[in-house]
Amino acid sequence: MARQKGIIKLKGTIGDITFYKTQDGHLAREKGGIDASRIANDPAFQRTRENGSEFGRAGKAGKLLRTALRSLLLNSADSRMVSRLTQRMVKVIQADQVSERGLRNVIDGEAELLFGFEFNIRGKLGTSLYAPFVAAIDRVSGEIKVDMASFVPANMIAAPSGTTHFKIISGGAEVDFEAETFVVTTSETAILPWDATPTAVISQTNAVTANSTKPLFLALGVEFYQEINGQMYPLKNGAFNPLSIAKVDSGV
Repeated sequence: MARQKGIIKLKGTIGDITFYKTQDGHLAREKGGIDASRIANDPAFQRTRENGSEFGRAGKAGKLLRTALRSLLLNSADSRMVSRLTQRMVKVIQADQVSERGLRNVIDGEAELLFGFEFNIRGKLGTSLYAPFVAAIDRVSGEIKVDMASFVPANMIAAPSGTTHFKIISGGAEVDFEAETFVVTTSETAILPWDATPTAVISQTNAVTANSTKPLFLALGVEFYQEINGQMYPLKNGAFNPLSIAKVDSGV
């Protein structure tokens, strides 16, 4: 692909050149490629079909997880999160040592590879929240928990410029990647001052189905606010709010 220069930016197709706009700017590329029917039927493209099948499965699994956590992601996701999550799901699927190539899936893969995934690359949990926390998943009771001892926000939370307040958010999700269903519960603290006053102990329990055999996830994040004339406003529309997968239990 080539980057368009000049004052006038083109969109559309002229001859064999397609002009289009992306997050990286205005680009141009030459039309071409292999006929779709050949890819679908030619034995020489067997590996391509297998890779495509698994990539599609990864995309669908990523979408299901995003949908389960949608209420938390509304203010805590960067513009490339979807593609980054799909790439991570591909690794989960490739870890499947049971199924044949092309048929590998999330259930037989390693869902634990999603541990630590950052939904917002502009504001990572690991470089925003320094307060120690204990994440736990109790499969028998269906409780997905996070506990934090009292901490001083100004010391233990690296907040973006303009922050006056914050809150801790979490979500527990039970995701059935085969049936494409989920159960999710979310929790949040009150909006707390970002200052030198120690917080109370924070304990959030997100209940899903007891004795579930499906993959279970704990998402943990922080939302930043600015107080203006007594009103709380999401800081910079949530651009720097971190949200991360803090615990995973892949199921049985």
